[in-house]
Amino acid sequence: MIVEMRRGAAKEQVDQVIARAHKNGCEVQLNIGTDKTVVAILGSDTGRIPTELFAVLPGVESVTRIMRPYKLASREFKDEQTLVHIGDIVVGGPQLVIMAGPCAIESHEQLLKTAQHVQKAGATILRGGAYKPRTSPFSFQGLGETGLGLLDDVRQKTGMPVISEVTDPHHLDGMVGQVDVLQIGARNMQNYSLLRAVGQTGKPCVLKRGLAATVTEWLQAADYLLASGESQVILCERGIRSFETSTRFTLDISSIGVIKQSSHLPIIVDPSHAAGHYQLVPTLARAAVAAGADGLLIEVHPDPANALSDGLQSLTFNDFTRLMGQIGAIAAALGRTM
Repeated sequence: MIVEMRRGAAKEQVDQVIARAHKNGCEVQLNIGTDKTVVAILGSDTGRIPTELFAVLPGVESVTRIMRPYKLASREFKDEQTLVHIGDIVVGGPQLVIMAGPCAIESHEQLLKTAQHVQKAGATILRGGAYKPRTSPFSFQGLGETGLGLLDDVRQKTGMPVISEVTDPHHLDGMVGQVDVLQIGARNMQNYSLLRAVGQTGKPCVLKRGLAATVTEWLQAADYLLASGESQVILCERGIRSFETSTRFTLDISSIGVIKQSSHLPIIVDPSHAAGHYQLVPTLARAAVAAGADGLLIEVHPDPANALSDGLQSLTFNDFTRLMGQIGAIAAALGRTM
């Protein structure tokens, strides 16, 4: 249930709404805008509470039931677009934000060389995995704390903010000070204890869509982050499982439009994991930008043939530079900057 306050409503009037919600066993979440405040009434039994219970209170303009299972991620709760700030970079605004780098951190030389190249080509955020959840326990699992140290060192040398995947709440203490954006991978989209823990850090985070998740389930997962106090959430479409086997996953381009219509959260696309092959990455990246994505998350490696993780879907430096020119032209045609 959404309670929209009148413009200029006093704090005491908002507090009355909150007190009545608590009296009825509900939790609340506030969206304090420049003009008005919106109060989300949260709970498993809100469907039985009459809207008039809140509509009669002074300062209340309207009360609306949200029939969707996600609440805080919906446009009913917050109509204006959420802008996620990562240093001086803003995701969700006119700038198309490119996050690029290796799937897994392998060495200082590999990471620094990649960072310098993608930065020169126009990327603004460096990606690099210190912890890698792999399907096989015998595959390379990342360098862990050593990788985080390398990521932090390269961040300081280049001035680029960094994004890295968190796979376990126990890793957060070591990551919060060394990583600018926390990434929640597809296989952890419904790891609710991890979502709560990440939400409590206050760090910007990227929430990838689960490989078999609907858009509704994805936005419900986002609600876990938002309910934990996190406001800087970026959604990431990375492809879903389908009957099609010619690509690693099926990139759901339509989800970009659905998210833009249903949610206030920005959305980026990971064409690398969807494609599974470097030759297909540019096609999916161009399509994502044309469809209105707010950014891209792209795997780039100095020597994909010898990469310890996901080499087949990683772009070389030359391929990445070429792609940046192409998506820059598409972005400009849509009135966006790089």
